[in-house]
Amino acid sequence: MNILAKPVNFLKEVRVELSKVSWSTRKELLASTVLVITVTGIMTIFIGIVDLGLSRFLSVVFK
Repeated sequence: MNILAKPVNFLKEVRVELSKVSWSTRKELLASTVLVITVTGIMTIFIGIVDLGLSRFLSVVFK
């Protein structure tokens, strides 16, 4: 088998598989992105509040 045949065959197979993928629409992609950013922000605030509360609690306990 030619040294270039394997990579070329691989790329052909990749192209076939990518044609089978169900791609999201732009609207779905934007909605998912906004959702991920929103949930990340909420979790950041929650973890920050819990961390602040625990650090104050522990500073009082170990004083």
